[in-house]
Amino acid sequence: MAEEQVYPPAQIYIDGLLGKCPRCSKGHMIKGLLQVAPQCEVCGLDFSFADTGDGPAIFVMTIAGFIIVGLAWYIEVVYQPSYWIHALIFLPLSVIVCVGLLRPTKGLLIALQYFNKAEEGRRES
Repeated sequence: MAEEQVYPPAQIYIDGLLGKCPRCSKGHMIKGLLQVAPQCEVCGLDFSFADTGDGPAIFVMTIAGFIIVGLAWYIEVVYQPSYWIHALIFLPLSVIVCVGLLRPTKGLLIALQYFNKAEEGRRES
């Protein structure tokens, strides 16, 4: 009889934000910038269940919007720079914040799908 592997309870939020496997906390679930790995290289968990869709982008746009608009408003009120200074500061900052938050957000949503056993709805036949 094959012995079943026992995995310790994972820190689902930390593992998700770091892009680690939600089952074993050792392998990687995201390779490259945003591509989901086919399976964990350590425990073999199949990541075909992962479907984040546009979820990470929506969260990142909302969070980045509050950060960027708040900072732009503050700089405008306090320093009143010209518009090209705003563009010079906030266009690169927007790209950095958005790209920087996309991978952790995607990893977190995949880890939460695994933890909650989320799957696509099916009709009963």
